[in-house]
Amino acid sequence: MSSTISASDTMAKIRWQVMWERLLSVVEEQAQTLVRTAFSTSTREAGDVSAGVFDLDGKMLAQAVTGTPGHINSMARSVVHFINEFPVESMSPGDAYITNDPWMGTGHLHDLTVVSPCYKGDKMVALFACTSHLVDIGGVGQSPDGRQVYHEGLYIPILPLMKNGKMENWLLKLIRANVREPIQVEGDIYALAACNETGSKRLLSMMNEYELDDLNDLGSYIIDTSRKGMSEAINKLPKGEWTASMRIDGYEEPIDLVATLAIRDGEISVDFTGTSGAVGRGINCPICYTEAYTSFGVKCVVAPSIPNNAGTLDAIKVTAPENTIVNALHPAAVVARSTIGHMLPDVVFGCIEQAIPGVVPAEGTSNLWTIKLGAGHGMGMIGSEQGTPFMVNSFHSGGAGARPSQDGLSATPYPSGVRNVPVEATEAITPIVIWRKEFRQNSGGPGRHRGGLGQIMEIENREGAPFGIFATFERVHYPPRGRAGGSNGAKGRISLQKEQRDLRNKGFQTIPAGERLIIEMPGGGGIGLAFEREPNAVAGDVKAGLVTKEAAARDYGVVVADDGKVDLEATASLRA
Repeated sequence: MSSTISASDTMAKIRWQVMWERLLSVVEEQAQTLVRTAFSTSTREAGDVSAGVFDLDGKMLAQAVTGTPGHINSMARSVVHFINEFPVESMSPGDAYITNDPWMGTGHLHDLTVVSPCYKGDKMVALFACTSHLVDIGGVGQSPDGRQVYHEGLYIPILPLMKNGKMENWLLKLIRANVREPIQVEGDIYALAACNETGSKRLLSMMNEYELDDLNDLGSYIIDTSRKGMSEAINKLPKGEWTASMRIDGYEEPIDLVATLAIRDGEISVDFTGTSGAVGRGINCPICYTEAYTSFGVKCVVAPSIPNNAGTLDAIKVTAPENTIVNALHPAAVVARSTIGHMLPDVVFGCIEQAIPGVVPAEGTSNLWTIKLGAGHGMGMIGSEQGTPFMVNSFHSGGAGARPSQDGLSATPYPSGVRNVPVEATEAITPIVIWRKEFRQNSGGPGRHRGGLGQIMEIENREGAPFGIFATFERVHYPPRGRAGGSNGAKGRISLQKEQRDLRNKGFQTIPAGERLIIEMPGGGGIGLAFEREPNAVAGDVKAGLVTKEAAARDYGVVVADDGKVDLEATASLRA
């Protein structure tokens, strides 16, 4: 029926909109299948995934809300690589294709992307794609110590994963032989295949209900409507160019991220000329991942309510000179590309703040403080030394920056959006025990609106054996900056409890037997002058244990009495 209805007709538009909403529910169920069936905690507990449906040209029509911008927005551009390698006419029902190519997928080898065709009868009507993060892919592990991508694990080009409904067992055998956690990794691969199968079943059910023979007209409506909505939103903004920069820790030396954002008729472009060059360690970022988080930062401000698809993404152009750290070329080491990518929305916000003051948050921790731990031969243990070998990836985060009219969110992973992994989940599958996990007092940047707090974690191997940490932490040397007079958030720190010495914020390091690892995560920057903060709000922070009385007086000029109330006279004196 869809082919006979004009999209200009009012009732037809309503029909298109209903089907669009239904398509969004299809991909959401697709993603939830991946979360429910996955083996690894990064997928099952944290939701570090993406899922979406694409037309036969590889254009994304709909994406699941469940997932991360880095996966979703880079996967949105990846499907075209699959159909270039395996044209749609060469595919068959029951096929699926796989890759972890960082430059054709989502930026590093630890992410697997699977693409599957969907058929109605003998006619292909769509492609489903999904991505999830693996606990291990071999190589040096999830540490930026590698010098080339070849050090970082098994590199899988675009290959068939399934043919006519049967798994390519030779490929699974090859993968199992190259990873430290073969059961988890193989389980996640099956979950990816099941995810796309669920999407296909739900799509066919929808098409039968609405008597659709294909998605051509619906796809055109979705993309065209989204592109028009983006253009209208962009055209409400002031025209011009603005440049912002941010210095971050880097690996062996600081990294400068520089962006110039231009707003023109119906389009926003972001160019990273001036950014530091690629480095000889695994914090380089492929352009696909740079594009993903840059686009996300723009869209958060410009048009957050428009569903994400090819139409919205086409309105944002991202460029960077080759061999800069935001456009690293093969064979650069890229395992910790999120170190750079997660910082890019903050740089974009620095530009937008100049164009439209008062609409963006202060800088946050941004970079995930993921606790990536492992043990086994060569990772603290030698030969027959006692201790259970393991690899685990547990997502956690510091504080987000204060918002223009609210405090920042504490221990919240913006911009990635992954969930913190419950400590019980980590403890259940490893010999790790987490003795402490709590807000880090006074870590939020003071301001009229306070930055979100970081957190403190205290970690030990309960077997008394050594273990290793794959550190990829940022904001240890350069803190999240406040905005509009707000103060910086607290810097992060990694240390050993007994030895009382700091560890490096990047690279693999061994935690000695019987020692405890202390992780102190950064806080977000504040917005506005701290002395403008409502005194009762400061007293509330003190009562909640977020701010000490001493910090309240020092940073906010607020004296909190022993009964928890504001000492008005003393406060007035301090603020005078």
